[in-house]
Amino acid sequence: MGIYLSTPKTDKFSEDGENDKLKFGLSSMQGWRASMEDAHSALLNLDNETSFFGVFDGHGGRVVAKFCAKYLHSQVLRSEAYSAGDLGTAVHRAFFRMDEMMRGQRGWRELSALGDKINKIGGMIEGLIWSPRGSDSNNGQDDWSFEEGPHSDFAGPTCGCTACVALIRNNQLVVANAGDSRCVISRAGQAYNLSRDHKPELEAERERIVKAGGFIHMGRINGSLNLTRAIGDMEFKQNKFLPPEKQIVTANPDINVVELCDDDDFLVLACDGIWDCMSSQQLVDFIHEHIQKESSLSAVCERVLDRCLAPSTIGGEGCDNMTMVLVQFKKPITQNKKADVGEQSAKGVEEAEINAAEENGS
Repeated sequence: MGIYLSTPKTDKFSEDGENDKLKFGLSSMQGWRASMEDAHSALLNLDNETSFFGVFDGHGGRVVAKFCAKYLHSQVLRSEAYSAGDLGTAVHRAFFRMDEMMRGQRGWRELSALGDKINKIGGMIEGLIWSPRGSDSNNGQDDWSFEEGPHSDFAGPTCGCTACVALIRNNQLVVANAGDSRCVISRAGQAYNLSRDHKPELEAERERIVKAGGFIHMGRINGSLNLTRAIGDMEFKQNKFLPPEKQIVTANPDINVVELCDDDDFLVLACDGIWDCMSSQQLVDFIHEHIQKESSLSAVCERVLDRCLAPSTIGGEGCDNMTMVLVQFKKPITQNKKADVGEQSAKGVEEAEINAAEENGS
């Protein structure tokens, strides 16, 4: 089987939910790809005050994306920083924790349980798509104890995934991103990128790659990987003299903390199968056009997926797996809306160093 199917798989996995503060809808579709390597998380109630959403775009296999969808949110929740109210530090630590947990006998066992095929040489595992629901948010053991076994020296999987997650607590939004999935907020109809796509052409990424002993060829790390930060991809994280954040490929996420205001309409997290076809502003405009027409937020997401699906595989764009999570804020976000909310919104955007998305840009 090649990279593409002869006809696309357009069946969609869709879900909706809401609480007193948020509504969400999501949808994912395999499309033209020979397998589905995306996964996602949508937990309205990570705890009584916090919601968690995430998209994970796998490459070289789907099991790392599934692993992150299952375990990343629980590692955030169990963090001491989380208990202290520091969501940014908690999620930052959880990204690195994913790589640690996938090593050794226990990592091998957990990955094997999620997959249906395993390459015992390369550690590449594949299986069916998996996404957690609220009832799964606190399962699993806390200690992740070391296990003896035939795979105690397992260095971790050679496949990997992007991770773009958002935590919402009251009027605080924390976005963590590693890779080229993206989080975008609509503020008074304007799209603002809350994450940065980690690509080899970025100077800071290129500098780290070269210092760690890697190279870039034809826009790909070591001629292979076309993104510079990811969970998994252990073959690029073997320099024993460097910390995890300075490896050729790193799970180190950018953290963006934003104060939400009443001008905020909705939040989108999506894999690059969407962003390859639509700019951030184009997607925000499309959502505004359809959000009142459709019966649910997941139906809006489904319309986006159909809009992005290519008619054939000739061009390449619109042929990837597609996953999108749409989170709508219930108004008002703040209890007492200020008269100068427009001015405050602009200031908040600038202070958070959010990059406005241009119509023809990202």
